Amino acid sequence: MAFLIGLLGGIFGGFVGLGGGAIMIPFMVDFLKIDQHRAHGTNLVTIVFTGIAGGIAYGLKGAIDVTAAVLLAAPAILTTRAGCNFAHSLPEWKLKRSFGYFLIFMSLLLLAKPYLPRIHGLETGWPEAAVLLSTGVFLGFFSGMMGVGGGIIMVPAMVLLTGFTQHMAQGTSLLAMAPIGSVGAYTHWKLGNVKTDILAGMIAGILIGACAGGTFAHYFSEGALRVAFAVVLIWTGARYVRAKEPLDATDGAICEP
Repeated sequence: MAFLIGLLGGIFGGFVGLGGGAIMIPFMVDFLKIDQHRAHGTNLVTIVFTGIAGGIAYGLKGAIDVTAAVLLAAPAILTTRAGCNFAHSLPEWKLKRSFGYFLIFMSLLLLAKPYLPRIHGLETGWPEAAVLLSTGVFLGFFSGMMGVGGGIIMVPAMVLLTGFTQHMAQGTSLLAMAPIGSVGAYTHWKLGNVKTDILAGMIAGILIGACAGGTFAHYFSEGALRVAFAVVLIWTGARYVRAKEPLDATDGAICEP
């Protein structure tokens, strides 16, 4: 079962440029009966491998901007811990609802992309670097807060603000996830929030699935990928928005400070 979850998450992550957490975290909780915090921590470990495998697949097609990936990841790895600290101060149901509304909002922006005026002056040089660095700051905080790789932030930002194609944005996003995921995974590992006995099976599935997903993505049009990406965001967001406030107000947090 762990291998199958990793395979599905890898295919999904490679195909739409995400870490696969939207697939793997619910599956780990529902089918492997892992608590939410350990599912988040285990997912962050697997994100490292999703990013590497998916990044290689996109890189072989020339759909990676290494400089952009570095500009995104550098500030992100500095703000991840702050996100963990903030998550610790909020009950889990509030984090889930916020995450859901955010996903739905970003999906609507992505669907509107063909109808939005192009933002001139941000596509090359320092203006583009400033957009990527600023995105990275927020990305790291969000990744630490929610236990995800951050593709849901990186891909729309690159597509809408810097003129990246959908394929290039997804490949660059996957590459940036590797160092970002490493920081979050290490934090969770120290906290005991990683289920180590399923990692081997999940990682094997991810390596196969991410390469396959990244390769198949190039056989679809940019518009089709954008719609698929938005549909996944809306579906995931709807799940989180329905999170209910528990009778017991002592929910845990994703990370300890």
